[in-house]
Amino acid sequence: MLVVETIAKIRRAYFVQKKAIKEICRELKVSRKTVRRVVRSGATEFVYERKVQPQPKIGPWRDELDRLLAVNAARASRERLTLIRVFEELREFGYEGGYDAVRRYAAGWQRDRAAATAAAFVPLSFAPGEAYQFDWSHEVVLIAGVTVTVKVAQVRLCHSRMLFVRAYPRESQEMVFDAHDRAFAFFKGTCTRGIYDNMKTAVDAILVGKARDYNRRFQQMCGHYLVEPVACTPASGWEKGQVENQVGTVRQRFFSPRVRVRSYEELNAWLVDRCIAWAKAQPHPEVRDQTIWQMFEAERPSLVPYAGPFDGFRSTPVSPSKTCLVRFDNNKYSVMASAVGRPVEVRAYADRIELRQDGRIVGQHRRVFGRGQTVYDPWHYVPVLARKPGALRNGAPFQDWVLPGALERVRRKLRSVQDGDRQMVEVLGAVLTDGLPAVEAACAEALKEGVHSADVILNILSRRRDPGPPATIMTPEALRLRHEPAADCARYDSLRRASG
Repeated sequence: MLVVETIAKIRRAYFVQKKAIKEICRELKVSRKTVRRVVRSGATEFVYERKVQPQPKIGPWRDELDRLLAVNAARASRERLTLIRVFEELREFGYEGGYDAVRRYAAGWQRDRAAATAAAFVPLSFAPGEAYQFDWSHEVVLIAGVTVTVKVAQVRLCHSRMLFVRAYPRESQEMVFDAHDRAFAFFKGTCTRGIYDNMKTAVDAILVGKARDYNRRFQQMCGHYLVEPVACTPASGWEKGQVENQVGTVRQRFFSPRVRVRSYEELNAWLVDRCIAWAKAQPHPEVRDQTIWQMFEAERPSLVPYAGPFDGFRSTPVSPSKTCLVRFDNNKYSVMASAVGRPVEVRAYADRIELRQDGRIVGQHRRVFGRGQTVYDPWHYVPVLARKPGALRNGAPFQDWVLPGALERVRRKLRSVQDGDRQMVEVLGAVLTDGLPAVEAACAEALKEGVHSADVILNILSRRRDPGPPATIMTPEALRLRHEPAADCARYDSLRRASG
């Protein structure tokens, strides 16, 4: 096969130097047929392409190998066989060739398959306030010195390309609700449509075409914010390509190198600052003379006004144990002692746990993540102490209980008294009826007088509960007596004589 250098020499010799074909053949040691072909075709390169690739070993087994490759490609990635295993299966059918022939054929089969499935896309355009896109990504950060994989909620306005990102420990439904509320509060509004993938926290069932059976709570959230949800076709990430691209951008610009923070609160505050700084510095991809932030400011009047926070909780019924504990998300939380024996509704928010029974709150805690943790509220166990005052010293809920100043001083003084636990339980029980500020003030007054017994503290509370003397009412002048009555007991003597 002629190299391009020889072809160039032939062309220069014939067209520039005006040499004869015979002379060119003698100098370059090529045939006349070759010289005529170069001169007459005008080509600068000749490429040999084999019309038919002989495959003496693979040929008879081509159909069977195509079937094995197609079946293997249809498997899940975790179950897919290596090419060696495919080769071994083909050998079991009687193939006598080598692995290298199978490897070359499989490479060509994969190229042909990729070319057949390649797709072209139409660029999309969105009006101001028309749509936003939502997705999750997983990023690795250091929180308090511990390497943690956080779940990052990503929201993007399709017109202005303004972004909002927030990190969570989970991708659960209450995190979805909180991410939407934080994003819409940040944007000061929302769009008329929200574009999602088919995440389980939003979609219960995928129906024909674009029809979806959305989760009831998710529909409530969309109704609150006046958003119409739209789900993508499964495995069609290009339908929300903006937020898919944002995932890569955020990973490179925000999370590389690895972020080091003390808490989720610090991480999320830093992410908001980074979103604003990036939007102010990044030119809009379509309107190059405007930044993303400027386009976002222009889009804001077209957004649906922010409707306020949605009560975004995930509800789960549980039964309290006899130790006043309920289990949720692999952790335990305490409830009031009065709630034991009947079901309790757990309302899980992104940052807190709320426990309700018959519509009233019987417990509220800051949410913890991880496994095997127990969160106590010691006040939930105070009614139980009335029957078992000795549990005040060794009860698990009271081990690290920090009371207000005066109450803590009273507890320390009562520890040295023989029935100090019983007296302290009486004082703590008064908090349930009189309130913590009143009991704290009564303890402070008792300590000021140099005493700390429960009887004195309860007496002070009782005196403060009793109403004071009624206010003196001034007598109006019109009702004032002109002649004061005089007491004369002799009048009763005259009555007695008259009756006798």
